[in-house]
Amino acid sequence: MQLPTLLGAGLVLLGIFYLGFLSIKIRFPNVILYILFGIILADLLVHNEILHFSSEVGIVLLFFVLGLEFSISRLGGIAKKIWSTGLLDVALSLGVTMGICLILKVDLFTSFLIGAVAYATSSSITAKLLDDKSRMANMETEFILALLIFEDIIAPILVAVLIGISSSGSFDPVSAVYLVLKILALAAGAVVLSKTVFRRFDTFMDKLEDEDFKIVLLIGIALTYGGLAVYLGLSEVLGAFLAGMILAESGKIERVEHAVIPIRDLLLPTFFIYFGTTIDFGDGVPMPLLLLIVLIWTIAAKVMTGYFGGLMYGLPKRVAFRGGLSICARGEFSVVIASIAMGTAKVFAGIYIVLAAFIGVLLFEFAPQVTNKIFGKPMTKKRNLKVPGSYD
Repeated sequence: MQLPTLLGAGLVLLGIFYLGFLSIKIRFPNVILYILFGIILADLLVHNEILHFSSEVGIVLLFFVLGLEFSISRLGGIAKKIWSTGLLDVALSLGVTMGICLILKVDLFTSFLIGAVAYATSSSITAKLLDDKSRMANMETEFILALLIFEDIIAPILVAVLIGISSSGSFDPVSAVYLVLKILALAAGAVVLSKTVFRRFDTFMDKLEDEDFKIVLLIGIALTYGGLAVYLGLSEVLGAFLAGMILAESGKIERVEHAVIPIRDLLLPTFFIYFGTTIDFGDGVPMPLLLLIVLIWTIAAKVMTGYFGGLMYGLPKRVAFRGGLSICARGEFSVVIASIAMGTAKVFAGIYIVLAAFIGVLLFEFAPQVTNKIFGKPMTKKRNLKVPGSYD
């Protein structure tokens, strides 16, 4: 049975409200609740055009706002500080996972896709947990956030590569070179626009008094550059990220975020719900042995990345280990990558994301206790305090 499009849209918005409220009460990631909601209502919503379109706009705005945080100079500063840990993360979470899939006779493209799904830690889940558990001031937090930023930069590139390969249907060298050239051209275009057309964008924004016009303009920029990426056979995610970077160069991004973030927050949950509607469990859990192996390995890979990467970053052993236990949750970026998959690969990725997010939240919750069990409780330094009025 298919619901009328408008009725379906209304029920989705009411569901988003309830699940968002529930996630706050039970302190569980709303991303996972939205996916489960989509799975439950798949038969009713799978062909809902409004849900599909709003989900595309929502994910474009997510990466547009993300791109606003990265001017070219800031990208260089982050790369210098975290590049070694970032490469270790790519090697363990993406490279080794892909190798495991190939050993178990999975085809090359699906192996790459599963590795990409397993790669990125959820920025939204991790950042929210850091805040909820009052760990923003901890020693490992700066390291965790820097690593998440590195992954945020790599994720759009992975999506673009996967979409480019899936559209061409091959891994041949000519297609690979052509794909890289298109990505470089899109990035170069963003740099040129940021230095020319948008060089004084902040001054132009000052002259716009009507907030509605600002919203239309900013969302139009995000959708246009995202759409240009799609036209080139790349991902709208990469185009939107670069569009954000264009405006980041102009400075004063707070006004841009103030205008766009409410629209993003309204539409982004529809992406996760729509993803849930595309998962079909008709044939049960696909490749259960591979799922178990990938799940165990990728959790271990993140812990190792956090521990050894934290040591390279200059953290003490116990702090680095606690950081490693805190970066295991997968979420929004894994869902974006999994949405490229088809058939059993999409079901596999969906189940993996839900399980990895749940386990990641538990590991974050108990990270301090587990660290104390392994390394012992931290020593507290005693200080000689004199009581007022006392004498030696």
